[in-house]
Amino acid sequence: MCYDATGVANSEQNDITAMLAAWAEGNKEALNRLTSLLYPEFRRIARHYLGRRGGASLESAALANEVYLKLANAGAIRCENRTHFLGLCAQMIRRILVDHARRRGSAKRGGDALHVPLDEVLLEVEACGIEVVALDRALRSLAEIDGRKSRLVELRYFGGLSVEETAEVLGVSAETAKRDWKVARAWLYTQLAGSRRRSR
Repeated sequence: MCYDATGVANSEQNDITAMLAAWAEGNKEALNRLTSLLYPEFRRIARHYLGRRGGASLESAALANEVYLKLANAGAIRCENRTHFLGLCAQMIRRILVDHARRRGSAKRGGDALHVPLDEVLLEVEACGIEVVALDRALRSLAEIDGRKSRLVELRYFGGLSVEETAEVLGVSAETAKRDWKVARAWLYTQLAGSRRRSR
C-alpha cells in the first residue's frame, strides 16, 4: 500500500478527497461518511486538549460531536483534501473551546476556568494550563500582526496538524512553517506569561 507525505494511505486520501468534493456539492451523506472515517482523529485531537484537565466539564466525545454538528449545520464547504478539512475542524475546535470557556465564566479571575495545557509542545518551556480565553485573545492579537502565524498556531495546536500538513494548508514550504512556528511560540510565550503575571 502506498502512503502520502502525511502517512495516510493513498486510497484513503482519494476516498476523503472524493467525499469532500461530494459534500461541497451538497451531499450530506458524504459528510456522514467523511466524519465516520475521521471521527477517531477528532477524538484524538479532543483528548489531547481535554485529557490532562482534571474535572473537565467538556469531554472529548462531546467536543468531537460538537465539531460534527457545526460541520453539518454549516452546509457544503469546499475543502481540497484531508489536511484542509482538519484545518477547518481546528477553527471549529478553537471556537467551541472558547465559547465553552466563556459560558463557564472563565473570564472571571478564579472561577471555573477552562484550561488547556500549554507545555513544551507549544512553548518549549514548562507551563501549567493557560485559560483558553487568554490563548484565544493572544492569537487574535497575533493575527493583527501576522495572520499566517496565528493561523499556523491554530492549525498545529487546535487541529493537531504536523508542520508539513500545516505548510500545505498555508501554501508555504515546510521550512517556512518551521520558522513561523518558532517565532509564534516565542511571541505567545511572552504574551501569555505577561497576561498571567498581570492576573496575579
